Amino acid sequence: MAEPQRPTAAVQPRPDPNEKLAKVFESEDETEALVVKGLLESAGIESDLAPRSLSQYAFPNLGGTIILVREEDADRALRLIEEYRQEEPGADEEDEEAENPTEEPPAKV
Repeated sequence: MAEPQRPTAAVQPRPDPNEKLAKVFESEDETEALVVKGLLESAGIESDLAPRSLSQYAFPNLGGTIILVREEDADRALRLIEEYRQEEPGADEEDEEAENPTEEPPAKV
């Protein structure tokens, strides 16, 4: 008789409830927190989103969101987030436009 086949998908290890976590990111904007979470996950750093306060469940998008990572991944996560903030599109463009306006001043008549 043939043995029942087991799924071949990788079994996720159970999280350790005693694992120490560190807060590496905090934002009022949940969308920004999701982008940073994706950045960390693409670098192989597991992370978790959590509301800044319990009222987040009753009043979504109020109070902000934090990102938690394992304590041993915190330094690497903070470096990645800092690099992301420095490369964030639009941040330097506004400063550059203020220093070098592209429009010419109106001609005097």
